[in-house]
Amino acid sequence: MQTQGQRGSARRKGSPPFRSAGRYGPPPAPALSAVRARVRQWEPPPAKRVLDVTLGSALLTLAGPLLAAGALALAARRPPGGVLTRSDRVGLDGHVFVLRSLRTRRLRLDLLSRLPYVVRGDLSLVGPEPLAPGDPRTGTDPAGTSASPGARHWRQELKPGLTGLAQIRSRSGMPWDEPALLDQHYAEHHGVRLDLAILASAVHTPLREAARGLARRGKAGPSDTDHRPSGYSTAEEVGSVGTD
Repeated sequence: MQTQGQRGSARRKGSPPFRSAGRYGPPPAPALSAVRARVRQWEPPPAKRVLDVTLGSALLTLAGPLLAAGALALAARRPPGGVLTRSDRVGLDGHVFVLRSLRTRRLRLDLLSRLPYVVRGDLSLVGPEPLAPGDPRTGTDPAGTSASPGARHWRQELKPGLTGLAQIRSRSGMPWDEPALLDQHYAEHHGVRLDLAILASAVHTPLREAARGLARRGKAGPSDTDHRPSGYSTAEEVGSVGTD
């Protein structure tokens, strides 16, 4: 029977003791290959997603105080149903999520309150209108399955947006500016350049309308006590006095 000293001497003369590869050395070959495979499969986020995160975060930071003030003002009024509206909407790949918005249209706070969904990834800054489950335009039935098996509707290929081509062009009244056709046109030609153009138009149009409203208010209107017909001239008044 070997004593403890003899066992230690035998261990020093023999091979070094086994050490766990996971604790002291490199990871086992299968684990290392899995890590390399994940690195090879990683792809940078698309430019549209980068635009949504960067610009959406900046807008949310700037609009945060305004949204907080609007929420406090609504809470003071105690509107029926609460400060927020809640509705189910269909997103990318037919995913259904709950969309919450401030219960107001002033200063477009209802749209600005959806910016967290842009940063989170449920919405995009620009995209088609977010539709409710079961809406025939989504291409799915109320259960969320495809209405036509084997086919994938174009709305399932991209996220709905805060604004879109249909929102900025639907006011023209032209037959080719039908919202459904505009949303489909965007789905076929969407890109960062088109998104930037739509965002610029979405900001420019309300500002232009507000400027026109201020200009109309600044113009002097006819006197409330002046009931003379339009086209009346002072020469006619002088002539009538002379004949009397």
